[in-house]
Amino acid sequence: MSIQAPSNQAVRRTPAGLGDVVLPGDDGYEDARRTVFATGSPALVTRPRTEAEVAAAVAYAAREGLPLSVRSGGHGLTGHATNDGGLVVDLRHLDAVEVVDPHRRLVRVGAGATWGRVAAALAPHGLGISSGDTASVGVGGLTLGGGVGWMVRRHGLTVDALVAARVVLADGRTVVAGADSHAGLFWALRGGGGRFGVVTSLDLVASRVGDVRFGALALAADDPARLVAGWRDVLRDADEELSSTLVLAPATGDRPASASVVVCASHDDPAAAERSVEPLRRLGTVLADTVATVPYADVLAEGGHHPPGGRLVGRNVLVPRLDDDAVAAVAAASSGERPLALALRALGGAFSRVLPDATAFAHRDAEALVVGGAVVAPGASDADVEVALSGWRGVEAHGSGAYVNFQGTATGADLHAAYPPATLARLHAVGRSYDPGGLFARSLSVGHDVPPDGASDVAPRPGAGS
Repeated sequence: MSIQAPSNQAVRRTPAGLGDVVLPGDDGYEDARRTVFATGSPALVTRPRTEAEVAAAVAYAAREGLPLSVRSGGHGLTGHATNDGGLVVDLRHLDAVEVVDPHRRLVRVGAGATWGRVAAALAPHGLGISSGDTASVGVGGLTLGGGVGWMVRRHGLTVDALVAARVVLADGRTVVAGADSHAGLFWALRGGGGRFGVVTSLDLVASRVGDVRFGALALAADDPARLVAGWRDVLRDADEELSSTLVLAPATGDRPASASVVVCASHDDPAAAERSVEPLRRLGTVLADTVATVPYADVLAEGGHHPPGGRLVGRNVLVPRLDDDAVAAVAAASSGERPLALALRALGGAFSRVLPDATAFAHRDAEALVVGGAVVAPGASDADVEVALSGWRGVEAHGSGAYVNFQGTATGADLHAAYPPATLARLHAVGRSYDPGGLFARSLSVGHDVPPDGASDVAPRPGAGS
Protein backbone atom coordinates (compact mmCIF):
# COMPACT_ATOMS: atom_id res chain seq x y z
CA MET A 1 0.00 0.00 0.00
CA SER A 2 1.44 3.36 -0.96
CA ILE A 3 1.86 6.04 1.67
CA GLN A 4 0.05 9.28 0.98
CA ALA A 5 1.92 12.35 2.12
CA PRO A 6 -0.19 14.94 3.93
CA SER A 7 -1.02 18.17 2.22
CA ASN A 8 1.24 21.13 2.90
CA GLN A 9 -1.61 22.68 4.89
CA ALA A 10 -1.69 19.62 7.13
CA VAL A 11 2.06 19.69 7.57
CA ARG A 12 1.92 23.32 8.63
CA ARG A 13 -0.08 22.17 11.65
CA THR A 14 2.85 20.12 12.88
CA PRO A 15 3.06 20.15 16.68
CA ALA A 16 5.74 22.01 18.55
CA GLY A 17 8.69 20.13 19.92
CA LEU A 18 10.10 18.66 16.70
CA GLY A 19 13.07 21.03 16.55
CA ASP A 20 13.72 23.54 13.78
CA VAL A 21 11.20 22.69 11.04
CA VAL A 22 11.74 23.56 7.37
CA LEU A 23 8.74 23.26 5.04
CA PRO A 24 8.37 23.55 1.26
CA GLY A 25 8.46 27.24 0.36
CA ASP A 26 10.48 28.20 3.45
CA ASP A 27 13.85 29.85 3.18
CA GLY A 28 16.42 27.08 3.24
CA TYR A 29 14.13 24.35 1.92
CA GLU A 30 16.13 23.94 -1.28
CA ASP A 31 19.21 23.18 0.80
CA ALA A 32 17.32 21.05 3.31
CA ARG A 33 15.88 18.70 0.69
CA ARG A 34 19.26 17.93 -0.89
CA THR A 35 21.96 15.48 0.06
CA VAL A 36 25.35 15.20 -1.56
CA PHE A 37 24.15 12.78 -4.24
CA ALA A 38 20.35 13.14 -4.26
CA THR A 39 17.52 15.66 -4.18
CA GLY A 40 14.14 14.82 -2.66
CA SER A 41 10.87 16.61 -1.99
CA PRO A 42 10.14 15.87 1.66
CA ALA A 43 6.97 17.25 3.25
CA LEU A 44 9.08 18.58 6.08
CA VAL A 45 12.63 18.55 7.40
CA THR A 46 13.20 18.82 11.12
CA ARG A 47 16.50 19.61 12.82
CA PRO A 48 16.17 18.56 16.44
CA ARG A 49 18.43 19.97 19.11
CA THR A 50 17.59 17.44 21.82
CA GLU A 51 16.91 13.75 22.09
CA ALA A 52 13.34 14.56 23.15
CA GLU A 53 12.82 16.42 19.88
CA VAL A 54 14.14 13.39 17.97
CA ALA A 55 11.61 11.20 19.78
CA ALA A 56 8.83 13.67 19.00
CA ALA A 57 9.76 13.66 15.30
CA VAL A 58 9.78 9.85 15.21
CA ALA A 59 6.38 9.75 16.91
CA TYR A 60 4.98 12.31 14.46
CA ALA A 61 6.18 10.32 11.45
CA ALA A 62 4.64 7.15 12.84
CA ARG A 63 1.33 8.84 13.66
CA GLU A 64 1.00 10.56 10.29
CA GLY A 65 2.21 7.60 8.23
CA LEU A 66 5.13 9.53 6.78
CA PRO A 67 8.18 7.93 5.18
CA LEU A 68 11.06 8.65 7.54
CA SER A 69 14.66 9.46 6.61
CA VAL A 70 17.50 10.16 9.02
CA ARG A 71 20.45 12.32 8.02
CA SER A 72 23.81 12.79 9.66
CA GLY A 73 26.07 13.85 6.78
CA GLY A 74 24.02 12.90 3.72
CA HIS A 75 26.86 11.35 1.72
CA GLY A 76 25.16 8.06 0.80
CA LEU A 77 25.10 7.35 -2.94
CA THR A 78 21.61 5.87 -2.63
CA GLY A 79 20.16 9.14 -1.32
CA HIS A 80 18.43 7.58 1.69
CA ALA A 81 18.92 10.73 3.75
CA THR A 82 16.14 12.46 1.84
CA ASN A 83 12.78 11.32 0.47
CA ASP A 84 9.64 12.40 -1.36
CA GLY A 85 6.58 13.35 0.67
CA GLY A 86 7.98 12.28 4.02
CA LEU A 87 9.85 13.51 7.07
CA VAL A 88 13.60 14.01 7.19
CA VAL A 89 15.25 14.10 10.62
CA ASP A 90 18.46 16.07 10.10
CA LEU A 91 20.78 15.51 13.08
CA ARG A 92 23.19 18.35 12.31
CA HIS A 93 22.61 20.08 15.68
CA LEU A 94 23.45 16.91 17.64
CA ASP A 95 27.14 17.35 16.94
CA ALA A 96 28.88 17.56 20.32
CA VAL A 97 32.26 15.87 20.74
CA GLU A 98 33.29 15.15 24.33
CA VAL A 99 36.24 13.27 25.80
CA VAL A 100 34.30 11.54 28.58
CA ASP A 101 37.21 9.62 30.12
CA PRO A 102 40.76 10.62 29.09
CA HIS A 103 42.30 7.56 30.77
CA ARG A 104 40.10 5.13 28.83
CA ARG A 105 40.19 7.43 25.78
CA LEU A 106 36.40 7.26 25.78
CA VAL A 107 34.80 9.80 23.45
CA ARG A 108 31.09 10.62 23.13
CA VAL A 109 30.11 11.95 19.72
CA GLY A 110 26.76 13.25 18.51
CA ALA A 111 25.53 11.34 15.48
CA GLY A 112 25.14 14.59 13.53
CA ALA A 113 28.80 15.58 13.91
CA THR A 114 31.12 15.32 10.94
CA TRP A 115 34.37 13.40 11.05
CA GLY A 116 36.30 16.58 10.36
CA ARG A 117 34.83 18.08 13.51
CA VAL A 118 35.70 14.94 15.48
CA ALA A 119 39.29 14.88 14.23
CA ALA A 120 39.78 18.56 15.09
CA ALA A 121 38.30 18.11 18.59
CA LEU A 122 40.45 15.07 19.39
CA ALA A 123 43.74 16.37 17.99
CA PRO A 124 44.64 18.47 21.08
CA HIS A 125 44.30 15.29 23.15
CA GLY A 126 46.59 13.30 20.86
CA LEU A 127 43.66 11.06 19.90
CA GLY A 128 41.96 9.96 16.69
CA ILE A 129 39.41 7.48 15.37
CA SER A 130 39.78 5.55 12.12
CA SER A 131 36.81 6.98 10.27
CA GLY A 132 36.58 7.22 6.52
CA ASP A 133 38.50 9.72 4.42
CA THR A 134 36.21 12.75 4.00
CA ALA A 135 35.81 15.50 6.59
CA SER A 136 32.16 16.30 5.82
CA VAL A 137 30.89 12.73 6.18
CA GLY A 138 28.53 12.28 9.12
CA VAL A 139 29.47 10.23 12.17
CA GLY A 140 26.17 8.35 12.40
CA GLY A 141 25.89 7.07 8.84
CA LEU A 142 29.50 6.03 8.44
CA THR A 143 29.69 4.27 11.79
CA LEU A 144 26.48 2.29 11.42
CA GLY A 145 27.68 0.90 8.07
CA GLY A 146 31.09 -0.14 9.39
CA GLY A 147 33.56 2.67 8.80
CA VAL A 148 36.61 1.93 6.62
CA GLY A 149 39.16 4.62 7.41
CA TRP A 150 42.79 5.60 7.03
CA MET A 151 43.85 3.50 10.03
CA VAL A 152 41.74 0.44 9.18
CA ARG A 153 44.72 -1.93 9.19
CA ARG A 154 46.06 -0.65 12.52
CA HIS A 155 42.83 -0.02 14.44
CA GLY A 156 40.10 -1.77 12.43
CA LEU A 157 36.72 -0.40 11.43
CA THR A 158 35.04 2.50 13.18
CA VAL A 159 32.51 0.03 14.63
CA ASP A 160 35.38 -1.84 16.26
CA ALA A 161 35.90 1.22 18.46
CA LEU A 162 32.19 1.54 19.33
CA VAL A 163 31.25 0.58 22.91
CA ALA A 164 27.77 2.09 23.29
CA ALA A 165 25.09 4.00 21.41
CA ARG A 166 22.01 5.95 22.45
CA VAL A 167 19.08 5.03 20.23
CA VAL A 168 15.57 6.47 19.88
CA LEU A 169 13.35 3.53 18.96
CA ALA A 170 10.20 3.46 16.86
CA ASP A 171 8.02 3.37 19.99
CA GLY A 172 9.61 6.57 21.33
CA ARG A 173 11.81 4.96 23.98
CA THR A 174 15.48 5.83 24.25
CA VAL A 175 17.81 2.96 25.08
CA VAL A 176 21.56 2.64 25.51
CA ALA A 177 22.86 -0.29 23.52
CA GLY A 178 26.14 -1.88 24.56
CA ALA A 179 27.73 -5.20 25.35
CA ASP A 180 25.73 -5.52 28.61
CA SER A 181 22.47 -3.82 27.61
CA HIS A 182 20.44 -4.45 24.46
CA ALA A 183 23.37 -6.55 23.26
CA GLY A 184 21.53 -7.80 20.17
CA LEU A 185 20.80 -4.26 19.06
CA PHE A 186 24.40 -3.28 19.80
CA TRP A 187 25.64 -6.11 17.57
CA ALA A 188 23.30 -5.01 14.77
CA LEU A 189 24.31 -1.36 14.94
CA ARG A 190 27.92 -2.31 14.22
CA GLY A 191 27.53 -2.64 10.47
CA GLY A 192 23.79 -3.20 10.11
CA GLY A 193 22.98 0.37 9.07
CA GLY A 194 20.25 2.75 10.23
CA ARG A 195 17.40 0.26 10.25
CA PHE A 196 16.76 -0.06 13.98
CA GLY A 197 16.16 3.44 15.29
CA VAL A 198 17.68 6.92 15.36
CA VAL A 199 21.15 6.82 16.89
CA THR A 200 21.68 10.15 18.63
CA SER A 201 25.16 9.64 20.08
CA LEU A 202 27.96 7.10 20.06
CA ASP A 203 30.61 6.21 22.62
CA LEU A 204 33.89 5.24 20.97
CA VAL A 205 37.33 4.37 22.27
CA ALA A 206 39.80 6.58 20.45
CA SER A 207 43.37 5.61 19.59
CA ARG A 208 46.50 7.53 20.43
CA VAL A 209 47.63 9.18 17.22
CA GLY A 210 49.63 12.25 16.41
CA ASP A 211 51.46 12.93 13.17
CA VAL A 212 51.28 10.46 10.29
CA ARG A 213 53.00 10.12 6.94
CA PHE A 214 50.23 10.88 4.47
CA GLY A 215 49.94 11.77 0.81
CA ALA A 216 49.84 10.41 -2.72
CA LEU A 217 52.36 8.97 -5.16
CA ALA A 218 51.35 9.71 -8.75
CA LEU A 219 52.63 6.87 -10.93
CA ALA A 220 52.79 6.22 -14.65
CA ALA A 221 49.66 4.26 -15.62
CA ASP A 222 51.05 2.38 -18.63
CA ASP A 223 50.68 -1.09 -17.05
CA PRO A 224 47.76 -1.21 -14.58
CA ALA A 225 48.02 -4.97 -14.00
CA ARG A 226 51.64 -4.64 -12.92
CA LEU A 227 50.75 -1.73 -10.64
CA VAL A 228 47.89 -3.59 -8.96
CA ALA A 229 49.95 -6.75 -8.46
CA GLY A 230 52.90 -4.79 -7.12
CA TRP A 231 50.75 -2.75 -4.75
CA ARG A 232 49.10 -5.95 -3.52
CA ASP A 233 52.47 -7.60 -2.85
CA VAL A 234 53.81 -4.60 -0.94
CA LEU A 235 50.74 -4.41 1.29
CA ARG A 236 50.83 -8.14 1.97
CA ASP A 237 54.31 -7.75 3.42
CA ALA A 238 53.75 -4.35 5.07
CA ASP A 239 53.25 -3.83 8.77
CA GLU A 240 49.69 -3.00 9.69
CA GLU A 241 50.47 0.61 10.57
CA LEU A 242 50.45 1.26 6.82
CA SER A 243 47.08 1.70 5.12
CA SER A 244 46.84 2.44 1.42
CA THR A 245 44.47 2.96 -1.50
CA LEU A 246 45.41 2.49 -5.15
CA VAL A 247 43.40 4.71 -7.52
CA LEU A 248 43.20 4.04 -11.26
CA ALA A 249 41.51 6.80 -13.28
CA PRO A 250 40.67 6.28 -16.97
CA ALA A 251 41.52 8.71 -19.72
CA THR A 252 38.88 11.42 -20.17
CA GLY A 253 38.96 13.98 -22.96
CA ASP A 254 42.49 15.37 -23.15
CA ARG A 255 43.50 13.85 -19.82
CA PRO A 256 45.45 10.58 -20.02
CA ALA A 257 44.84 7.65 -17.72
CA SER A 258 46.42 8.09 -14.31
CA ALA A 259 47.35 6.09 -11.24
CA SER A 260 48.06 7.11 -7.69
CA VAL A 261 48.86 5.36 -4.45
CA VAL A 262 47.52 7.13 -1.39
CA VAL A 263 49.18 6.19 1.89
CA CYS A 264 48.67 6.77 5.59
CA ALA A 265 51.48 5.44 7.79
CA SER A 266 50.45 5.79 11.43
CA HIS A 267 53.60 4.44 13.07
CA ASP A 268 54.72 5.74 16.43
CA ASP A 269 58.23 6.02 14.97
CA PRO A 270 58.45 8.56 12.09
CA ALA A 271 61.43 6.75 10.57
CA ALA A 272 59.48 3.48 10.49
CA ALA A 273 56.58 5.28 8.83
CA GLU A 274 58.82 6.50 6.04
CA ARG A 275 60.42 3.07 5.60
CA SER A 276 56.99 1.48 5.16
CA VAL A 277 56.11 3.87 2.33
CA GLU A 278 59.37 3.47 0.42
CA PRO A 279 58.57 0.13 -1.35
CA LEU A 280 55.53 1.76 -2.94
CA ARG A 281 57.79 4.28 -4.66
CA ARG A 282 59.40 1.40 -6.53
CA LEU A 283 56.15 0.27 -8.18
CA GLY A 284 56.78 2.40 -11.24
CA THR A 285 57.81 5.82 -12.49
CA VAL A 286 56.90 8.35 -9.81
CA LEU A 287 55.51 11.49 -11.45
CA ALA A 288 54.70 13.34 -8.24
CA ASP A 289 55.12 12.68 -4.52
CA THR A 290 53.09 14.57 -1.91
CA VAL A 291 53.78 12.25 1.03
CA ALA A 292 54.56 14.37 4.07
CA THR A 293 54.32 14.33 7.85
CA VAL A 294 51.00 15.87 8.86
CA PRO A 295 48.66 15.78 11.87
CA TYR A 296 46.15 12.95 11.56
CA ALA A 297 43.33 15.53 11.67
CA ASP A 298 44.59 16.90 8.34
CA VAL A 299 44.26 13.67 6.34
CA LEU A 300 40.48 13.93 5.93
CA ALA A 301 39.66 15.45 2.56
CA GLU A 302 36.93 17.91 1.75
CA GLY A 303 34.60 17.07 -1.10
CA GLY A 304 32.01 14.50 -1.99
CA HIS A 305 29.79 15.82 -4.77
CA HIS A 306 28.39 15.01 -8.18
CA PRO A 307 30.71 15.99 -11.03
CA PRO A 308 29.47 19.09 -12.91
CA GLY A 309 26.97 18.11 -15.57
CA GLY A 310 26.94 14.45 -14.63
CA ARG A 311 25.87 11.87 -12.10
CA LEU A 312 28.30 9.58 -10.30
CA VAL A 313 27.28 5.93 -10.19
CA GLY A 314 29.23 3.22 -8.49
CA ARG A 315 29.56 -0.32 -7.19
CA ASN A 316 31.84 -2.00 -4.68
CA VAL A 317 32.97 -5.46 -3.71
CA LEU A 318 35.00 -7.02 -0.91
CA VAL A 319 37.61 -9.38 -2.35
CA PRO A 320 38.82 -12.22 -0.11
CA ARG A 321 42.01 -12.68 -2.11
CA LEU A 322 43.39 -10.32 -4.72
CA ASP A 323 44.89 -13.15 -6.78
CA ASP A 324 46.26 -12.81 -10.29
CA ASP A 325 42.87 -13.43 -11.90
CA ALA A 326 41.31 -10.67 -9.77
CA VAL A 327 44.21 -8.38 -10.64
CA ALA A 328 43.63 -9.03 -14.35
CA ALA A 329 39.92 -8.25 -13.96
CA VAL A 330 40.68 -4.95 -12.24
CA ALA A 331 43.18 -4.00 -14.95
CA ALA A 332 40.67 -4.86 -17.68
CA ALA A 333 37.92 -2.79 -16.03
CA SER A 334 40.22 0.22 -15.79
CA SER A 335 41.20 0.17 -19.46
CA GLY A 336 38.44 -1.64 -21.36
CA GLU A 337 35.93 -0.37 -23.87
CA ARG A 338 34.05 1.47 -21.11
CA PRO A 339 36.80 2.07 -18.55
CA LEU A 340 35.87 2.65 -14.94
CA ALA A 341 37.52 4.70 -12.25
CA LEU A 342 38.66 2.19 -9.63
CA ALA A 343 39.93 2.44 -6.08
CA LEU A 344 41.41 -0.51 -4.22
CA ARG A 345 41.71 -0.16 -0.45
CA ALA A 346 43.95 -2.57 1.44
CA LEU A 347 42.43 -4.37 4.42
CA GLY A 348 43.84 -6.99 6.79
CA GLY A 349 45.61 -6.36 10.09
CA ALA A 350 43.28 -5.31 12.90
CA PHE A 351 40.34 -5.36 10.49
CA SER A 352 40.77 -9.12 10.04
CA ARG A 353 41.31 -10.03 13.69
CA VAL A 354 37.64 -9.49 14.57
CA LEU A 355 35.55 -12.64 14.30
CA PRO A 356 33.04 -12.53 11.42
CA ASP A 357 30.05 -12.96 13.74
CA ALA A 358 31.21 -10.45 16.36
CA THR A 359 29.62 -7.54 14.47
CA ALA A 360 27.11 -7.17 11.66
CA PHE A 361 30.04 -6.34 9.37
CA ALA A 362 30.88 -9.96 8.60
CA HIS A 363 33.36 -9.87 5.71
CA ARG A 364 36.48 -9.92 7.84
CA ASP A 365 38.38 -12.20 5.47
CA ALA A 366 38.58 -9.56 2.74
CA GLU A 367 42.03 -8.60 1.53
CA ALA A 368 40.79 -5.54 -0.33
CA LEU A 369 37.77 -3.36 -0.91
CA VAL A 370 37.38 -2.47 -4.58
CA VAL A 371 35.17 0.46 -5.63
CA GLY A 372 34.29 1.22 -9.22
CA GLY A 373 32.53 4.25 -10.63
CA ALA A 374 31.53 6.08 -13.78
CA VAL A 375 29.92 9.39 -14.67
CA VAL A 376 26.63 9.29 -16.56
CA ALA A 377 24.20 11.95 -17.74
CA PRO A 378 21.95 13.37 -14.96
CA GLY A 379 18.87 11.76 -16.51
CA ALA A 380 20.48 8.41 -17.33
CA SER A 381 18.16 5.41 -17.10
CA ASP A 382 18.92 2.26 -15.12
CA ALA A 383 19.79 0.58 -18.42
CA ASP A 384 22.23 3.40 -19.24
CA VAL A 385 23.87 2.95 -15.85
CA GLU A 386 24.27 -0.78 -16.36
CA VAL A 387 25.95 -0.17 -19.72
CA ALA A 388 28.31 2.38 -18.18
CA LEU A 389 29.22 -0.10 -15.44
CA SER A 390 29.41 -3.18 -17.67
CA GLY A 391 33.14 -3.50 -17.07
CA TRP A 392 32.43 -4.01 -13.38
CA ARG A 393 31.04 -7.51 -13.81
CA GLY A 394 34.46 -9.09 -14.20
CA VAL A 395 35.68 -7.49 -10.96
CA GLU A 396 32.54 -8.33 -9.01
CA ALA A 397 32.94 -12.02 -9.85
CA HIS A 398 35.97 -12.19 -7.56
CA GLY A 399 34.21 -10.79 -4.51
CA SER A 400 32.39 -12.32 -1.58
CA GLY A 401 30.24 -9.39 -0.51
CA ALA A 402 29.77 -5.63 -0.50
CA TYR A 403 30.32 -2.70 1.85
CA VAL A 404 26.95 -1.16 2.59
CA ASN A 405 28.27 2.42 2.89
CA PHE A 406 29.50 2.38 -0.71
CA GLN A 407 26.53 0.69 -2.34
CA GLY A 408 25.11 2.64 -5.25
CA THR A 409 21.65 1.08 -5.23
CA ALA A 410 19.28 -0.29 -2.58
CA THR A 411 17.59 -3.41 -3.87
CA GLY A 412 17.01 -6.77 -2.28
CA ALA A 413 20.02 -8.06 -4.23
CA ASP A 414 22.17 -5.34 -2.65
CA LEU A 415 20.97 -6.35 0.79
CA HIS A 416 21.93 -9.96 0.21
CA ALA A 417 25.31 -8.87 -1.19
CA ALA A 418 26.08 -6.86 1.92
CA TYR A 419 25.31 -9.56 4.48
CA PRO A 420 25.91 -13.33 4.51
CA PRO A 421 22.76 -15.42 5.12
CA ALA A 422 23.41 -16.04 8.83
CA THR A 423 24.15 -12.37 9.46
CA LEU A 424 21.08 -11.28 7.51
CA ALA A 425 18.83 -13.67 9.41
CA ARG A 426 20.11 -12.30 12.70
CA LEU A 427 19.60 -8.72 11.51
CA HIS A 428 16.05 -9.56 10.47
CA ALA A 429 15.35 -10.84 13.98
CA VAL A 430 16.73 -7.70 15.62
CA GLY A 431 14.76 -5.48 13.23
CA ARG A 432 11.51 -7.26 13.94
CA SER A 433 12.14 -7.00 17.68
CA TYR A 434 12.95 -3.29 17.82
CA ASP A 435 10.85 -1.98 14.92
CA PRO A 436 8.06 -4.49 14.24
CA GLY A 437 6.04 -1.95 12.27
CA GLY A 438 8.89 -1.18 9.86
CA LEU A 439 9.04 2.57 10.53
CA PHE A 440 12.77 2.59 9.71
CA ALA A 441 12.61 0.00 6.91
CA ARG A 442 13.30 2.46 4.11
CA SER A 443 16.83 1.74 2.94
CA LEU A 444 18.44 -1.66 2.78
CA SER A 445 15.51 -3.24 4.55
CA VAL A 446 17.17 -5.20 7.30
CA GLY A 447 14.43 -6.52 9.55
CA HIS A 448 11.99 -7.43 6.80
CA ASP A 449 12.61 -10.41 4.54
CA VAL A 450 13.64 -9.22 1.08
CA PRO A 451 14.18 -11.63 -1.82
CA PRO A 452 17.53 -11.44 -3.63
CA ASP A 453 15.92 -10.00 -6.78
CA GLY A 454 14.68 -6.98 -4.88
CA ALA A 455 11.01 -7.68 -5.59
CA SER A 456 9.88 -6.46 -2.19
CA ASP A 457 8.12 -3.11 -2.13
CA VAL A 458 10.19 -1.93 0.84
CA ALA A 459 13.68 -2.38 -0.55
CA PRO A 460 13.97 0.56 -2.98
CA ARG A 461 12.17 3.23 -0.98
CA PRO A 462 14.19 6.10 0.46
CA GLY A 463 14.60 6.00 4.18
CA ALA A 464 16.89 5.86 7.16
CA GLY A 465 20.27 6.84 5.81
CA SER A 466 23.55 8.54 6.47
